[in-house]
Amino acid sequence: MIATKQLRMTVYASLLAALTAAGAYLTIPIGPVPIVLQSLFIFLSGLLLGSRWGVASVGVYLLAGALGLPVFAGGVGGIGRFAGPTGGYLLGFLPAVYVIGLITEKTRKRVVFDVFAMVCGSIIIYSCGVSWLKILTGMTLTKTMVVGMYPFILGDALKIAAAVPIAKALRPVINP
Repeated sequence: MIATKQLRMTVYASLLAALTAAGAYLTIPIGPVPIVLQSLFIFLSGLLLGSRWGVASVGVYLLAGALGLPVFAGGVGGIGRFAGPTGGYLLGFLPAVYVIGLITEKTRKRVVFDVFAMVCGSIIIYSCGVSWLKILTGMTLTKTMVVGMYPFILGDALKIAAAVPIAKALRPVINP
């Protein structure tokens, strides 16, 4: 029974890692940080898999990209991406999915807490991404936020709104 659950969760973590990679291909380039669907799948990884398996899923995704597989925005890969303008956002995915999963586990998967968890995850991703972008480019904090955060807030709100019904529909399948 335990081995079956482990196998099932491994498959789901792998599937969400693959979906995160697919989300990176849907890119709208608007500057040094493009609009992508990766964060939707980061949110879903935390909501559906919890903290431990969510981190495993995102870790596999980041490792695949670091090893050179073309899974990052624009179909690129390589460890150098972590040193580029999107590196902070990529690294922010790990603590974000962990926090989303942890909040979800502690609050019995209620919608209001799911939304709260994803907002917290977004704040973590923005904090890591904007901080790194500011260090890398030397822009002022205001300019960095104009380039690396403000254009993405509406899209992330829409991703959060989409993740809620998706998670509600998939939870009974993933955790029967």
